Amino acid sequence: MSSTGVTLTVDNAGEFKVISEYIEKHCGIRLTAEKTYLLKTRLTSLMAETGCSNFSQLHSKAVADKSNSLRDKIVDAMTTNETLWFRDSMPYQILREVLLPELAAPAARNGKSKLRIWSAASSTGQEPYSIAITINELMRTGALRTAPVEIIATDISPTALFLASAARYDSLAITRGLPQDIKTRYFTQEGNVWALNSDIKKMVTFRRFNLQDNFGTLGNMDIVFCRNVLIYFSEAFKKDILSRMAALLRPRGYLFLGASESIISYSNEYEMLRHRNGIYYRVK
Repeated sequence: MSSTGVTLTVDNAGEFKVISEYIEKHCGIRLTAEKTYLLKTRLTSLMAETGCSNFSQLHSKAVADKSNSLRDKIVDAMTTNETLWFRDSMPYQILREVLLPELAAPAARNGKSKLRIWSAASSTGQEPYSIAITINELMRTGALRTAPVEIIATDISPTALFLASAARYDSLAITRGLPQDIKTRYFTQEGNVWALNSDIKKMVTFRRFNLQDNFGTLGNMDIVFCRNVLIYFSEAFKKDILSRMAALLRPRGYLFLGASESIISYSNEYEMLRHRNGIYYRVK
């Protein structure tokens, strides 16, 4: 029984099927039958809010809602926003030691357009801001001259994007993966929150984007971070995303995946590279 007095149930496999297919259709997330608990966990509050006692009712209301606001709330609730600063560390080390010296230096650009980096499924902003800080640290220490860089960060969740754009983090979020010297240099404490400095904040442009959408609207990229995202999708959708990212990347463009993700069996359009203990990919 919820706090509103609405009893939430999952009556049968058909009920799970109808809502899970709806979710996959609108954001690509594939839910298998053993993930019923995840639907209950993520959608309980929304079902109580809308007065629905089962997933079939929620699905019917979402389909009938021409404003798509309920659809957006469902997608928002199902989106995983687990993130932290400099997650897994190695991609940022590769960015700092290999890719930025190669791609961002003025001599390498040779009058070409800005170095463009895409943080896909950027959640509440820690990944793209970590990228921006990595770039700024290189310029601050003189290891890299001022480089024209554009960081595009996208997510399907309006809530995550709102929080990311605000760039204000509570005491728990600010400590997850963030070194003390970086916090001191780039954040200002305002009461119980830490606000990111405007110089870093303005390096990142956030926009709402569904990975099912046309990648062409983003323009070509030199580097793509698509980390800890593919694990939620079907095999067909993984192949589709990797193919479209290969087309999006400029010649010698690079792709980062999550530590537990791989392109094996999903794409032959990339070559795997190693640096220290890290793996990354270059489009062929």
